[in-house]
Amino acid sequence: MTSELLDQALVEEATKKSGLIWVKGAGAPAARALWHVWHEGAVCLLGDGPGEQPLPGLADGGSAEVTVRSKDKGGRLVSWTAAVSELPAGSPEWDAAVAELKGKRLNAPDGEAMTDRWARECRVFRLVPTGATAPLPHDALTAAPLPSPATTRRPVPAALPRLLLKRRKRK
Repeated sequence: MTSELLDQALVEEATKKSGLIWVKGAGAPAARALWHVWHEGAVCLLGDGPGEQPLPGLADGGSAEVTVRSKDKGGRLVSWTAAVSELPAGSPEWDAAVAELKGKRLNAPDGEAMTDRWARECRVFRLVPTGATAPLPHDALTAAPLPSPATTRRPVPAALPRLLLKRRKRK
């Protein structure tokens, strides 16, 4: 019994403090980093709408594997299994979850109207921990990045370091 309570406390505290969690839904090719809120004993996620985070593999009644990282060091703290449920738009549970999510959403394109857009175009999921934590793996579990339309910057032009050094010398 004590072990279960310690696991539950670890899951809750680590998840509350982490800005991102890694979630792998059933049937998803890999885990994705997702922003979230911890609300009433569960993780609440918003996504699958235009301009919002994708939530592949999450389905009502399914399960997901959640990995929580350390906010300061970035390393894995705990992994746990969750029961997934989709909150219907307009329900009291949806309203409570969206009120919490609204405070965490950064750079929303539509400001105060975002909750109406979320009700029309997005899905809100609640991930409830199902029990004990998973043991930490012995290997790194590295994987190739998922395909994305985002690109990295081009290499720095060769002349740029010389130009920057010239400016420093003049002063």
